[in-house]
Amino acid sequence: MMPAPHHLLLIDDDPILGEQLITLLSQRNYRVTHCLDADSGFRCVQENDIHLLLLDVRLPGMSGLELLAVLRDRFSLPVLMLSACGAEEERIKGLQHGADDYLAKPFHPLELALRIDALLRRSAPPPAAQAQCLQVDDLFLDASRTEIKVAGQAVELTPLQFRLLWLLAHHRGQTLSKTYLYHRLFQREYSPYDRSLDMHVSRVRRKLSGAGFDALRLQTQHGKGYCLQ
Repeated sequence: MMPAPHHLLLIDDDPILGEQLITLLSQRNYRVTHCLDADSGFRCVQENDIHLLLLDVRLPGMSGLELLAVLRDRFSLPVLMLSACGAEEERIKGLQHGADDYLAKPFHPLELALRIDALLRRSAPPPAAQAQCLQVDDLFLDASRTEIKVAGQAVELTPLQFRLLWLLAHHRGQTLSKTYLYHRLFQREYSPYDRSLDMHVSRVRRKLSGAGFDALRLQTQHGKGYCLQ
C-alpha cells in the first residue's frame, strides 16, 4: 500500500503560481491546498493536518510575516517562506519570526521541490528503534517525540530548531562548524552571506532563556561555529 501523500499548504495570492505549483508538486506525490490570503490559510492549518507550509511574505490583509508570528504561537509545522528576489530584509524577518527556510522568487521549480523534500526529511520523527533522549543538566530532549523540556517546562521549537539543538547537545562541549551544520540542517553549502543558521540559533537562545536555561551556554565561536557548553 502506498503511503498517504504529505499535505502541503500554499498561501500565496497569485492564482497562476498556485496552479503551477499544484501541478508540479502533485507529480511528486504531494497533496497541495492553495489559499489566497492569510485568514483562509490560518483556518486551513487549524482544520487540517498540514505537514509543511509554503508562505508568501506579501499577502493582502494580514502579511505572511504577521501570520507566521501567529502560527508559531500554536503550531510547529515546518515553514518555507517565499519572498521577492532581493528582499533581504523580508527574508531575515521571516527567519526571525520562525521560518525554517526561505526561497526568493522567481525560483526554479526543482529547487523548490528539493527544499520541500529536505524540510520534510528533517521534520520527520526518527524510527522507534532509533528513539533517543539527551539530557544536559536541566535540559531534556526526546527525539522520539521531538520534545524539549527545561526543568520539566516544555519549550516549543520548530522541527529544524529541535534538530539544531539536538546536534549541539549531542556534541556538547564541541564546536560545530557552520559548514557542518548547513549540511546537516539545510542540505546545502554554507555561504557567509546566508544568515539562516544565525537566526535559528538566536531564536533557540531566546526560547531556552525564556524557560530558565542559561542561554549563554549556547556559544558563538566567531569564525568557527557554535557550541553548547
